[in-house]
Amino acid sequence: MKRKHAKTLDQIFSRPTSGSIKWPDIESLFLALGAEILEREGSRVAIILFGEVKVFHRPHPSPDTDKGAIASIRKWLEAHGVTP
Repeated sequence: MKRKHAKTLDQIFSRPTSGSIKWPDIESLFLALGAEILEREGSRVAIILFGEVKVFHRPHPSPDTDKGAIASIRKWLEAHGVTP
């Protein structure tokens, strides 16, 4: 995993939950973990990883991911043994 992805992972697992993680950085982390990203309707994206499909809303107009999505991503990664 590249240093940039490790930094993003650290941000996802930091407490208190950050509200300033850029969505493109999270998508890049997912790709580094072997995910497939599919565009859905509107701003939705499907992340296929760990044999599961999770659908997230790509933030706009700001690229910052909200705290609820970060918490959901943290829980999903942690459940599959991905930690910083």
